Amino acid sequence: MKKLVRAALLLGFAAVCVPCASRATTVTTTFNVTASINTKCTIAAADLIFGVYDPLVTNAAVPLDVSSTVTVACTKGTAATVGLDAGQNSGSAVGTTRAMAGGGAFLSYEIYKDAAHTTVWGNSGAALVAYTAASKAPATLTDYGRIPAGQDQPVAAYADKVTASVNF
Repeated sequence: MKKLVRAALLLGFAAVCVPCASRATTVTTTFNVTASINTKCTIAAADLIFGVYDPLVTNAAVPLDVSSTVTVACTKGTAATVGLDAGQNSGSAVGTTRAMAGGGAFLSYEIYKDAAHTTVWGNSGAALVAYTAASKAPATLTDYGRIPAGQDQPVAAYADKVTASVNF
């Protein structure tokens, strides 16, 4: 008999709960999720090292050419320009826009955007290098340095400092 009472109680409880389950409701809401990506760029430049300039033999008639790199990384889709200023001694350059100082004298040189040494890499207008980031991966831009042949300067260690900039 106890088993019968227990079974009846369980059935009665189930019958009472069935209407409760049918009255359950769900309420929902939505919320916004936002983020933004700002335009940002970084720039780094490797030193342009000419080594030894030989005005007597090797560079008497042939310029001394070397290259280095400027590395730029921007957020994807960023349009930017990369410029190189004229350096610290530009007013003392002869036949170029840049000069290295050493021993009280100046050794003229130039930095170009192209391996043919036809377009000076400068800091405004057509002298800038245009760059659009295809991804966030760094892009390596080559700069081509040239010390013109036939300069007659004294023995010294010559140096200049050029500032590279990315404008976006």
